[in-house]
Amino acid sequence: MIENTPNKKNSDKDAEQYDVVIVGAGISGICSAHALRQAFPEKQFLILESLETFGGTWHIHNYPGTRSDSDLFTFGYGFKPWIGNPIATRQQILDYLGSVIADANLAPHIRYKHRVRSADWSSASNTWSLEVESAGGQRRMNIQTNFLWMCQGYYRHSHGYTPAWPGMDRFKGQVIHPQNWPEDLDLTDKRVTVIGSGATAATLIPAMAGQCAHVTMLQRTPTYFATGRNSDALAEELRSLGIDETWIHEIMRRKVVRERADIIEKAKSHPDVMKKHLIAGVKACLPEGFDVDKHFTPPYRPFQQRVAFVPDGDLFKAFSSGQASVVTDHIEHFDDKGIQLKSGERVDCDVVVTATGFELSVMGEIPFSVDGQSVNFAETVSYRGIMFTGVPNMAWVYGYGRYSWTLRAELIAQFVCKLLQHMQERNLASVQPAIRAEDTDMQLLPWTDLQDMNAGYVLRGVDRMPKRGSKPEWQHSQDYLYESEVLPNVDFSDEIFVYTAAAQHAQHA
Repeated sequence: MIENTPNKKNSDKDAEQYDVVIVGAGISGICSAHALRQAFPEKQFLILESLETFGGTWHIHNYPGTRSDSDLFTFGYGFKPWIGNPIATRQQILDYLGSVIADANLAPHIRYKHRVRSADWSSASNTWSLEVESAGGQRRMNIQTNFLWMCQGYYRHSHGYTPAWPGMDRFKGQVIHPQNWPEDLDLTDKRVTVIGSGATAATLIPAMAGQCAHVTMLQRTPTYFATGRNSDALAEELRSLGIDETWIHEIMRRKVVRERADIIEKAKSHPDVMKKHLIAGVKACLPEGFDVDKHFTPPYRPFQQRVAFVPDGDLFKAFSSGQASVVTDHIEHFDDKGIQLKSGERVDCDVVVTATGFELSVMGEIPFSVDGQSVNFAETVSYRGIMFTGVPNMAWVYGYGRYSWTLRAELIAQFVCKLLQHMQERNLASVQPAIRAEDTDMQLLPWTDLQDMNAGYVLRGVDRMPKRGSKPEWQHSQDYLYESEVLPNVDFSDEIFVYTAAAQHAQHA
């Protein structure tokens, strides 16, 4: 569907003009910029990054042992072979991202320490006007773009989520969230308690064990873990045969995706079998008699929350050695020496690490408006988790919960580039998804099925997220194999897409 709108030039002569602005220079932003550069070498684009360098999550998270919880064959990019162990350290990932930026000559297009403070769409000029702050807030500028590509991630970078437990102000020790790890922290002879049992805790505990007096993992509910070697026999065999790394990378990506799809399907069709399999893997890593039922047997189905991979069983080695211990209980309150538990037991400690999750960030907490009217994303409906009703010329990258984030970032990059090509060939100025006549009676639901994916940050923030519909087009699928077939074949002439023409005369999409 096309509407006629005159393409007026914006009156702000001081504004910088770009074809595309990408917000964020992390995994998603670098991926998107690479795809845009390949598809449209002539387009003028800019990457705005609020941090002082690239990497996003991998720059912010510098706590001990920081590593990926996804394999780098799929967490890495399809166009850049990963050469190394499947689970990578923070520095290895940053080095990899840096090499991508260098290879594609993206550095001149990135502005660090530039934060978007607001975004307003003008239908008169078919542009986004971004108020951007730089130099620590000392300078403000206006940057205009025809298309806005949101790659800023899904959680607040400034601070993580820490519950307000009673008595925390009485505690005389140090309370730290991993997202804000002090560089000068000395844990020598300190008793450390890590509250939480997800991927962050599973990374921190083996890294700290042996460096402090003792570390305790205090959890309210057990978590599922998968264990295995931090290597892959097939990749090692292919390398020994001298196979080109590009081939190895593609083979391993396909292998990992298929294995992951099989595991997810088994978790849905035979959850009890999958549960036994995961718990048996943990039990094999722990001494005989360890209370696995209490500490490592969750009450929920496998994959309702992300399953953390423990390479070479290092977390369980820390428990087996006695350098770390696990306590499953509820916090009653803090006092000056530590934590009183509801069971009557207590954990005395010098340092508390709250590995309790993230605060969900919707569109980077940037105020959006369309023609001066504020946008409430909770009142929009999501087209495949990428675009939103009533919001023109904008795409959002939000990855998978069970597959690697990067797999979806790459699919969305292909989708956006094909959409831009469609618009360019037809001289179209703007596009937004719209509810079709056939969708008017469609049931509107929360962003994600909370029975299927119920991570804490999602449960806390789902009411701020866009709605999904009961039809596939209006849902953010978690199925990579499905989306890898559907997204590359989207028909941009479908009436779900409403366009405005750059010229006065009507055109056909």
